[in-house]
Amino acid sequence: MAAGVNGGSGDTRSRWWARAAVLAVVAAVVVLLVAVGGGGVVIVLSGLAGLVVSATGVWWTVARRGTLRWLGALLMVGAPVGLLVLYVRSGLWVTALAAVALWVVALGCGRAALRPSHRRHVMRGETRRAPRRPVILMNPASGGGKVERFGLVEHAERLGARVILLEPCDDDTQVLGLARQAVSDGADLLGVAGGDGTQAQVAGIAAEHDLPFLVVPAGTRNHFAMDLGLDRGDPSLSLAALTHGEEVRVDLGDVNGRAFVNTVSFGVYAQVVQRPEYRDAKAETALDVMPDLLHESGPRLDATVDGALLPSQQALLVSNNPYIRPDPFTGRRARLDKGELGVIGVRVDSAAGAADIALRGSMSDSLNVLTARRVDVVGGDGDTMPVAVDGEALTLATPVTCTLRHRTLRVRVPRDRPGAPVVAPAVDWRRILELALRGRSHD
Repeated sequence: MAAGVNGGSGDTRSRWWARAAVLAVVAAVVVLLVAVGGGGVVIVLSGLAGLVVSATGVWWTVARRGTLRWLGALLMVGAPVGLLVLYVRSGLWVTALAAVALWVVALGCGRAALRPSHRRHVMRGETRRAPRRPVILMNPASGGGKVERFGLVEHAERLGARVILLEPCDDDTQVLGLARQAVSDGADLLGVAGGDGTQAQVAGIAAEHDLPFLVVPAGTRNHFAMDLGLDRGDPSLSLAALTHGEEVRVDLGDVNGRAFVNTVSFGVYAQVVQRPEYRDAKAETALDVMPDLLHESGPRLDATVDGALLPSQQALLVSNNPYIRPDPFTGRRARLDKGELGVIGVRVDSAAGAADIALRGSMSDSLNVLTARRVDVVGGDGDTMPVAVDGEALTLATPVTCTLRHRTLRVRVPRDRPGAPVVAPAVDWRRILELALRGRSHD
């Protein structure tokens, strides 16, 4: 699936990057130990205290209203500023700067050690004959008007595709109806120029009829296109797949019978996006409703992850294949054909919980990062619950069940595409130390 596997030279590079990371950590510790009489302990303790205070400020900003919210914002910004002032006034800034710089170098080298040797991740597929009757649904409103801005209609029609323009009033049922009608009329490829939500719905129809599916990233974020290695900067380049393309088989998520290509969100985020004002005022809406959702008496979710109970979560995110790091908003997935759901559960009831995540990351008890084949979610007392599927606000019957249809979606992509940037996984110091100590005989 990936474009290459680390060979001997890749192992050698990884080993030396790991050694550089370990040396940088040792150097940072030495700098602080040498400066113990001149404030090394002060730097460490004040740095940890500043991180805790800043995390507390973030919690109060999003989970409280009124005076506490303003105080939280002050702490969030004031803690790092206060540390800087402390270091400058006490003459510790040179030592602190050296220690921080060495730690940054250590993190950079550690990530380089864990990152695959190839620079881009490209899913290679199989060559298939070009479609004869391709049909592409295009949403002119997506991505601020990318369909018109990049001339996608004209470009697709020149390449022999039939284009169906979606209307602003078209709901999911109408979009699915248009896709099914295109299949009935003889389409041998279905495509979508739009956001991930529309992509997923039409992808489900394509998979149902074993037709190739074309992704034209004309939405806002286009996470699915990114992980396929497509060029999100110019969606018209994806249309080259109509004449010079290949097919890759990827997994397709299923949530209560509905297809998804990226994520299904439950809890806090799902309830925020249900608000009609969210689309036009995201930050303001989130700050308005988050205190009620994050309160100790706020809504909770219970999930069963491959039969194991994950109780009382405030937020739960299930992804079509796991993200490399638990950050689906800016991160990416290494593969789309692994046959596993990614699961991220969060429960933060207090400022202490927020500080724990800030200090311990994915090791915190407030954050659960798992993989699974099946996830069942229940929450509240009703028969339905709010869910965000690929960013679309929905209400589904409980229990909500997430599974994967393994390698069921045939995606037609251009042979010449940039690929997705290779992202190193979260820094695993045990793995880095193993690499650093590995001898040549183990290569």
